[in-house]
Amino acid sequence: MIEFIADSDIYEKVICGIVPQSRRRLWLATADLKDLYVSTSGASRRDMIPFLAVLAGLLDRGVELRLIHAKEPGPNFRQDFDRYPGLWAGLERVLCPRVHFKCVISDGRIAYMGSANLTGAGMGAKSARRRNFENGIISDEPAILAPLAEQFDRVWRGAHCGACGRREFCADCPLEDG
Repeated sequence: MIEFIADSDIYEKVICGIVPQSRRRLWLATADLKDLYVSTSGASRRDMIPFLAVLAGLLDRGVELRLIHAKEPGPNFRQDFDRYPGLWAGLERVLCPRVHFKCVISDGRIAYMGSANLTGAGMGAKSARRRNFENGIISDEPAILAPLAEQFDRVWRGAHCGACGRREFCADCPLEDG
């Protein structure tokens, strides 16, 4: 299956669908990371919880979480992050200033890849007047999943760090100095 999705469908199918259904592992890659809220019932903004609460719940269920992002998130995200102490211990994270690809890989069986950053405007969680114009695909095809997972894993392992040229900006570079 390969399905094209855009705008608010990204939010519905990825953030509300694929992510919470993860059972073993969830890999997230994004250039930008901001405070994102998720509807628990679809009824009103009062029913919204931070996306970080969803991730904390996955960790509580034993799901392995890996996040690659290009820059430190803003103060609202960090404030929400601090409300979930399990994220400090359980969320594996790599900061890589060269990362610009965006993907969500759930259990190695289904993935989203596209233009949307992990933000409310990017994922289509905001109103039609406030969200970005984004698109991507969802797929469970091995010919798509395998190279996407390999790209994620190569960045995760630091395979590009030696020749990246931005090491001074990368606190998570696994290469030793000198």
